[in-house]
Amino acid sequence: MSDAVTTTVPLSKKNPELISLTDAAIAKVAELIASEDTDEALALRVAVKPGGCSGFNYDMYFDSEFADDDIVSEFSGVKVAVDPASADLLVGSTLDFADGLQGAGFHITNPNATRTCGCGNSFS
Repeated sequence: MSDAVTTTVPLSKKNPELISLTDAAIAKVAELIASEDTDEALALRVAVKPGGCSGFNYDMYFDSEFADDDIVSEFSGVKVAVDPASADLLVGSTLDFADGLQGAGFHITNPNATRTCGCGNSFS
């Protein structure tokens, strides 16, 4: 994992480390941001939304706007934004990217997930 982390919004003492990115995730997010047809500075927004068969779904997309209470961290030049409502559900999570024989994609390892659905797309 990368050691280059800068948190621009202080985290609470209860949640000292929100989310980390592996080097593979950093590289893939940087590649995807570079391929976007925009002049705006983009960050990866990671959110948790109600839904799915287990209660919550992850939502990831590029964003150029931040709320005052967003938690914005930087990993080797890649910014990651998390809204406060999602923060408690993501604390301690790791975002990874794998490109293997069974396909490529991002995967979140979340120590707060007590149960996941069979398809792996939602958690509780």
